[in-house]
Amino acid sequence: MRKEYDFDGGRRGAPVAQQGKSRITILLDKDILEAFRGQAKDSGRGYQTAINQALREYLEREKLETVLRRVLREELEEGGLSGAHP
Repeated sequence: MRKEYDFDGGRRGAPVAQQGKSRITILLDKDILEAFRGQAKDSGRGYQTAINQALREYLEREKLETVLRRVLREELEEGGLSGAHP
């Protein structure tokens, strides 16, 4: 390894794309962003990773809630949860 490098003729390249991720611009409330940055600082991971995980958990919960509502609706329609026995 050299002691010195000459970067005078160097040019900055395009950012390296993350596999499976998309770069976007999003506007968030300051308090939300500060909360995620605080959590990230405490946990030692990046705040963008924390936001991504929170969004993923929300989507999973919404899927589960949709399935549970459908199952409960079907059971109620069939009388399965009404307490009456056939």
